[in-house]
Amino acid sequence: MPRQIMMAVTLPAPPERLFDTYLDPVAHAAITGAPVTIAPRPGAAFQAFNGALTGTILHLEPKRLIVQAWRSIKFPADTLDSVLVLSFWPQDGGARIELVHVNVPEEDFAGVSTGWEKYYWTPWRAALAESPAA
Repeated sequence: MPRQIMMAVTLPAPPERLFDTYLDPVAHAAITGAPVTIAPRPGAAFQAFNGALTGTILHLEPKRLIVQAWRSIKFPADTLDSVLVLSFWPQDGGARIELVHVNVPEEDFAGVSTGWEKYYWTPWRAALAESPAA
């Protein structure tokens, strides 16, 4: 049965910067350490970690909300894509990203759940510490 992931992270940068970083292929790749295909428009394809993650941008609210169809190569072939929603909120000293990731197959739930911290939040914090005003 598909599951959902809900988490929030606070990062030391304005929400606009975090939103732009996620949607910029060069900046996104600098965070994850792997090439990324992404563009800031609905219908744009998404690919990360050498094709291990794929999807499509479904909806954008500029500087505020990203909605993606999203799947991992570890998802069973007969499962639907998951849906990822990232919302960006101002907070003292930076911003809060709220993540809701629905329809994650049980077979990859643990990997996706821990992957957000390992491959996104931890390296993003480190990059911001190295370049706080960039």
